[in-house]
Amino acid sequence: MHAYRTHTCGELRKSHVGETVKISGWLHRRRDHGGVMFIDLRDHYGLTQIVFNPGSPGFATVERLRAESVITVEGKVVARDAELVNANLGTGEIEVVGGAVSVQSEAAELPMPVFGDHSYPEEIRLKHRYLDLRREQLHKNMILRSQVIASLRRRMVAEGFTEYQTPILTASSPEGARDFLVPSRLHPGEFYALPQAPQQFKQLLMVSGFDRYFQIAPCFRDEDARADRSPGEFYQLDIEMSFVTQDDVFNSIEPVMRGVFEEFADWEGKGRKVAEGAFPHIPYAEAMLKYGVDKPDLRNPILCSDVSDIMMRDDVTLAVFKKIVGGGGIVRAIPAPNSAEQPRSFFDKMDAWAKKEMQAPGLGYMRFVEENGALTATGPIAKFFEPAALAALAKTAGVKAGDALFFSAGDKTAAVKLQGQARIRVGEELGIIEPGIFRFCWIVDFPMYEWDEDNKKVDFSHNPFSMPQGGMEALLAADTVEKQLDLKAFQYDIVCNGVELSSGAIRNHRPDVMLKAFELAGYGPEVVEAKFGGMLNAFRYGAPPHGGIAPGVDRIVMLLAETDSLRDVILFPMNQQARDLLMGAPSPVDERQLKELNIRLAPVVKA
Repeated sequence: MHAYRTHTCGELRKSHVGETVKISGWLHRRRDHGGVMFIDLRDHYGLTQIVFNPGSPGFATVERLRAESVITVEGKVVARDAELVNANLGTGEIEVVGGAVSVQSEAAELPMPVFGDHSYPEEIRLKHRYLDLRREQLHKNMILRSQVIASLRRRMVAEGFTEYQTPILTASSPEGARDFLVPSRLHPGEFYALPQAPQQFKQLLMVSGFDRYFQIAPCFRDEDARADRSPGEFYQLDIEMSFVTQDDVFNSIEPVMRGVFEEFADWEGKGRKVAEGAFPHIPYAEAMLKYGVDKPDLRNPILCSDVSDIMMRDDVTLAVFKKIVGGGGIVRAIPAPNSAEQPRSFFDKMDAWAKKEMQAPGLGYMRFVEENGALTATGPIAKFFEPAALAALAKTAGVKAGDALFFSAGDKTAAVKLQGQARIRVGEELGIIEPGIFRFCWIVDFPMYEWDEDNKKVDFSHNPFSMPQGGMEALLAADTVEKQLDLKAFQYDIVCNGVELSSGAIRNHRPDVMLKAFELAGYGPEVVEAKFGGMLNAFRYGAPPHGGIAPGVDRIVMLLAETDSLRDVILFPMNQQARDLLMGAPSPVDERQLKELNIRLAPVVKA
């Protein structure tokens, strides 16, 4: 018989009754029933119930051990009585009558229990992550992550892509987030950087003649933590393709995304599905108008509208809105379906939320009702609208009697931000978010440039290396600021349930077009050559049209696991302060190491 196990703790079934087995694992839970000792033994594969009768060889040993001690038990498999079968457990039809017990490792007193679903402070969980990872849900999340990555690889290969590995030690990037720098011992005073993404390398692969590349790529960015972004490192499904249009990218990636979400939609018996049909294409301007965000959750049926023009009508006398619109601001309307009968507290709560959480002046509203067969409205601002204006509002906003309408007003940036969050909030408060479904969309036609108010100039709105729609001709024709701000890029995001999974683009592969694009943003050729000379030179020797995308693996798993935090789908995450509490990183290094690297530490500058 094997030294540790003949079977795993999730393997035994009724067909094994009568067999003598040996199983090993962690002492998950112990129960004393009138002198008979029951324990649940747990390993990676599941749980097995073991019963120890008084006087059995292992009884005294198990009785004294703490939970999470590691033991090996030898015993005989027996069937449970019908009324004692646990249908929720794979091994629920049997139990093992325990005999000899070998203690492999005794557990000290635990800083946090593994059994149960209680919440514990994040500091304790991260410091003792090895215990946290033993807990059932977190353990399952990590298995899910592994299975998702395996599925992504399998699907990418089936789509004709080949996996390549790009360097981890590379050059510092002048764009994007902060780099993590690595000092060079052989080249004093010089530094490598960890890649923020394999962006330049994957484009160079296309220039090198490779055609359909992918990689499960680690990326490193020295930036603050967010719920949907882990500090330090993250993983993405990095993709690049040659001789493709934007639609070619969509047609290759949709089956991969749809397939992996369909494969795991019913994970843990959740019974979810992926919306049928091709992923909708939503222009950026339309997304900002209808949803107030460029990552809309299409499970929420609320569609917003711009009602600025209506506020300037003669039959509207609401001075504050007229002043906002007259000063260059906007007013956006957010419908609240079937909410006119909600108590006053619902509307007051929304207004208080806008003031406290969004630092907004407030959130105006009105309720639409029918009186004597005619549409009218009630609420604090309804008296400022004549019947014809109310009818125009209802038509533009798509509301009817029984609905309510909230208003977000101010300068465009603030009003759109409040609009987007208010739409989400109203959907949640009214319980109208469609459950059990994944709804994808592509956000397309991003603006190439935006106005930099601080420096009073046009600058790139997002990715400076995207191909402008219309190419060189469009750039040459953009001879005014207004025309430049109207330029669109072949740039796109893929969004699922309000979570941006990735940005991508058709790349600007022509040096002349790239230099002109940078020129419009105020960067001369000497700047572009200095910062991006390597890429430019490569393009000068024949570059194919190419494009790609890089969906975030962590975010995909987060959606499938239905958790709000990336730390629940990452094995050993950092905390919000970018510290690894388990390993104690970052940490000081000794003078010898610094001397080898020709580094002398400067005094810490207090903020």
